[in-house]
Amino acid sequence: MELRQLEYFVAVAEERNFTRAAERVHISQSGVSAQVRQLERELGAELFDRSARAATLTVAGKAALEHARAALAAAEAVRRSVDEVTGLLRGRISVGMVVGCAVLPLFEALAGFHAAHPGVELSLTEDNSDRLVEAVRGGALDLALVGTAAPPEGVGSVTVVSEPLVAAVAPGHPLAGRKRVALREVCAHPLVCMPAGTGLRTVFDRACAAQGLRPGIALEASAAGAVADLAARGLGVAILSESMAAGHADRLTAVALRDVADPALLALVWRDGAPAVPALLRRMRQAFGVAG
Repeated sequence: MELRQLEYFVAVAEERNFTRAAERVHISQSGVSAQVRQLERELGAELFDRSARAATLTVAGKAALEHARAALAAAEAVRRSVDEVTGLLRGRISVGMVVGCAVLPLFEALAGFHAAHPGVELSLTEDNSDRLVEAVRGGALDLALVGTAAPPEGVGSVTVVSEPLVAAVAPGHPLAGRKRVALREVCAHPLVCMPAGTGLRTVFDRACAAQGLRPGIALEASAAGAVADLAARGLGVAILSESMAAGHADRLTAVALRDVADPALLALVWRDGAPAVPALLRRMRQAFGVAG
């Protein structure tokens, strides 16, 4: 009896179909069928009723299923224990990043981690911050880089960037000659901002609500570069973080907002579970220069 036979047996039992099970374990259907048949011969009993379209467990199959799952779990536990001792990591980590992210430390951390742990499969997904946090909470993602107004609840988090908001305007705009302006003055102009659900927008909306302001958002764009492009063409005042605006200093003037106290945060959020997450998190902390 081999572990792969137990793996194929469990896959067929859970999928109730040999074809889907074969796709799940990445071998041919004939290969799955042959290995399950071999297991049945060794056990001296049929594990599946193959007379119908769906592969249903026999009484013997039902009796064997939980033991097969336990054997596979025990084998995985042995593998993890050895990996911890030898410093090897395997598995898969699902990472999320806020749409339009161009934060080089994130990419440097992923590249360094991949080079150090080639046995870990990495996936990367873009979305807005609210949905990324919910995906981490729900287990669809292991770790994400998000924009936020405050550390999210229900997940591990560490702030990697904290910056004030600024108003960024094109040359010739009435605010271009100012160093500091009140939020009320900014809201008297058409605005270009990131969509609701992004961290920067949340900070801005909260600041406006605290002063009873209802800003006129003329245009929205998910990426900082797009927000800057629209403002540079005179379509509105861009609401950006300090470093975002600094990246477009050749065509936009950043004006400080004197009555917006809360900064926009960029944070790493994660859930416990995947064995490789702590190692990736350590590398990300190093890349961003965050202690811990």
